[in-house]
Amino acid sequence: VESGSALGVSTEEYEIELRQVRASFVTLRLEETLRGCMGTSHPVRALVEDVAHNAYSAAFLDPRFSPLTADELPRLAIHISVLSPLERLSCPSEADLLALVRPGLDGLLLREGSRRGTLLPSVWETLAEPHVFLRELKVKAGFRGDYWSENIEVFRYTTESFS
Repeated sequence: VESGSALGVSTEEYEIELRQVRASFVTLRLEETLRGCMGTSHPVRALVEDVAHNAYSAAFLDPRFSPLTADELPRLAIHISVLSPLERLSCPSEADLLALVRPGLDGLLLREGSRRGTLLPSVWETLAEPHVFLRELKVKAGFRGDYWSENIEVFRYTTESFS
């Protein structure tokens, strides 16, 4: 909050598991209300760097929220999700996808052209029905809730989560 920039990370100071190139999301909640969520779906840097970058982005760059303030820090809960590698699903139809998805376990990434969206597995806590989860994912990606195309690419992943 005070520095105005992401935490600089010296990866060699961390254990080898944290130096692995992994994708992550950081979710911020203020008294159980979403306050920011940013992440990477594809691994691009060491996990410790990715988490630091995404924490800063969630706090200050999430376009849905104003930047985090120092007054909010004592009430802030931080949740880190480390993503498994993406698994591409072959889904010629929405019904095929609904048959493959594992509620409560899978996060999904949907993309077609320049549109893309993802919902973490933790979202199943509020969107428990697979068709509702998928509809909200499509809307998040910029599609209508009833949209489907044979050109949509769907990937699933799981997460290891820490709070």
